Amino acid sequence: MTIEEFDIAVIGGGPGGYVAAIRAAQLGKKVAVVERDQLGGICLNWGCIPTKALLRSAEIFHLIHRASEFGIEVKDVKFNIQKIVERSRSVSSQLSSGIKALLKKNKVTVIEGAAKLLGQSKVEVKSSSGTNVLKAKSIIIATGARAKTISGYEPDGKIVLSYKEAMIPDQMPKSLIIVGSGAIGIEFASFYRTLGADVTVVESQDRILSVEDKEISTLAQKSFEKQGIKFLLGAKLGKLIKNTDSVEIEVEAANTKHLLKAEKILMAIGISPNTENLGLENTKIKLDRGHIITNKFALTDEPGIYAIGDVAGAPWLAHKASHEGIIAAEHIAGLKPHAINKSNIPGCVYSMPQIASVGMTEDTAKNAGYEIKIGKFPFIGNGKAIALGDSEGLIKTIFDAKTGELLGAHMIGAEVTELIQGYVIAKNLETTEADLMHTIFAHPTLSEMMHESVLAAYNKAVHI
Repeated sequence: MTIEEFDIAVIGGGPGGYVAAIRAAQLGKKVAVVERDQLGGICLNWGCIPTKALLRSAEIFHLIHRASEFGIEVKDVKFNIQKIVERSRSVSSQLSSGIKALLKKNKVTVIEGAAKLLGQSKVEVKSSSGTNVLKAKSIIIATGARAKTISGYEPDGKIVLSYKEAMIPDQMPKSLIIVGSGAIGIEFASFYRTLGADVTVVESQDRILSVEDKEISTLAQKSFEKQGIKFLLGAKLGKLIKNTDSVEIEVEAANTKHLLKAEKILMAIGISPNTENLGLENTKIKLDRGHIITNKFALTDEPGIYAIGDVAGAPWLAHKASHEGIIAAEHIAGLKPHAINKSNIPGCVYSMPQIASVGMTEDTAKNAGYEIKIGKFPFIGNGKAIALGDSEGLIKTIFDAKTGELLGAHMIGAEVTELIQGYVIAKNLETTEADLMHTIFAHPTLSEMMHESVLAAYNKAVHI
């Protein structure tokens, strides 16, 4: 057994961990990253990135089928699911290699193995080659999370799928049941339905995408239903029956019992933090429903130990993890980073249509006691959207009627995951409605709708 000394040991090389390591190295620290699987974590290897590659293939397939609308004739359009999956895996592999190069460039030591806290600033690392001990003045836990499972519905990789198996199908199933209508469930529903599968989404809540503004989630459901996706809301799962090449599940919704049958079922019911076997019992670290409790600078109750990303609680987003990693690294280095403001963190769903939001929904703003002004602008009123052939959608902005503060923004439609950052910047700069009204947006662009939505909140909209 050998003991290596570092200024900072980062446990986990996902979007939180590798960013924290690079920032710490930039600040002159000697840093090690311990990773038991693949650099880039779930996000890069089995989440954010490969799913977007899959969805891009589905989007192109969808657009080709609409080619005649644009005066282009295309015949005998087919897709090759093996090549779609191969491209998705290639994109992930390319980026994972890029992270390895970035860590090497910044002189970060990468150690393969499973880490366990021993107390007294020590971390045990077990790998196939043996056991080592790292000693570090500061430790950052960035172990992420895994798919949540429920009894009787445990994935088997063949008929009952987790997101991993759903990402690498060897053939397109004719039918699929998806349990869960959060971002993961909806993105997979969009992908599989676009490529021809019969998709049914089962959700325990009374609406899909429950974290989104109610008006937006209602519009999303209507759009998905037009595409052929079926929804069963307010549902309670019963027994699951596996057959040789299909699955049946009993579901109760609205006091009615249903028996749903499909070739496969995908479980997308949320995540569980990876805190097991970390040696937390050797520290003063506290948990809340499995997640590590931290202060505003990601510091735990154990001096010198930080926790970032999914393991440290909601929102479970890669960009939140990365930002927390920077905060932790800068706090360790003695700088004075700004504490994260979770109300300024955007959320995105990359389905067709896309959905994006930041800040309060209409209901949360009202429940918080705000007197509000709401502006809305539909895609059908925007020249660029019509020219693109994507005129379905809505942009909604919510302001404090007394101060003009932008409380929230919610979008559904083409490319809104790119547009949302305009409102995120506005919120971060504490922009008022007057600032946004005086901003000149380029024409013709989709972003003009953002301006019009602001104007609409104050009865000044021009193009509707």
